Amino acid sequence: MNWQDLLKLGGIAIVVVGLALRWRTTVVVLVAALVTGIAAGLPLFSDQGVFHSIPFLTKPGQEGIINTLGKEFVKNRLMTLFIITLPAIGLSERFGLQEQSAALIRRISAATVGRLQIVYQFFRVLIGITGIRVNGHPSFVRPMVFPMSVGAAEAALEVKSADDVPEELVEEIKAANAASENYGNFYGQNLNPVQAGILLVLTNLNGVMEKVGYDKRVDAFTLVLFAIPITSISVILGAAQFLLFDRRIKRRKAAGNRS
Repeated sequence: MNWQDLLKLGGIAIVVVGLALRWRTTVVVLVAALVTGIAAGLPLFSDQGVFHSIPFLTKPGQEGIINTLGKEFVKNRLMTLFIITLPAIGLSERFGLQEQSAALIRRISAATVGRLQIVYQFFRVLIGITGIRVNGHPSFVRPMVFPMSVGAAEAALEVKSADDVPEELVEEIKAANAASENYGNFYGQNLNPVQAGILLVLTNLNGVMEKVGYDKRVDAFTLVLFAIPITSISVILGAAQFLLFDRRIKRRKAAGNRS
């Protein structure tokens, strides 16, 4: 591998550093795409556009980086449909959805932060099995799961309000919420034979197997059968992680009582 090939991997380094430093994700990804494309010798614009007369911005017969990004965005524009849900979620929060969610969970004595994550992860797995596509983070996690988790933390620490929950613990709760959502959604969708993830793997797998001379094709239901134990393991490991989180909250409370 020469230095030119290493430059093509520069986009990966930009993504890693940008996300580690918590820079804006969209900007990081776009910059990484531009750096990778330029390192690969691609022009910025296609030669059929308004910049066709500028030599260093276009190359004959090659599609530009900006044009490619634009076309891919248009092809995948349905992924932005979750934006439609934001006004409804905003109105719900404005009229007390988060407060009511927290109040509900405080009335359930057996509810803890970890147990709530286990239930939510299992719920997302079931949603994945049914094939229903929901945008978990904006539709469930922020307006309901997060305030319910904070409410459970209030009850566990025996504090008066959410403002009394330590900021560090609130950040850990956000991470646990994101983990339960991602675990359940990522693995749960692989239990439905018509989900996009299964079909993508199926297409690539059969294409690779044909190239190496393997004639027998794999069907979607076979992939789902192999995904079942993986999903089960993810649920078990997720439950262990969240129960350990409950133990850390208990130790925090005990340490606070001693002080």
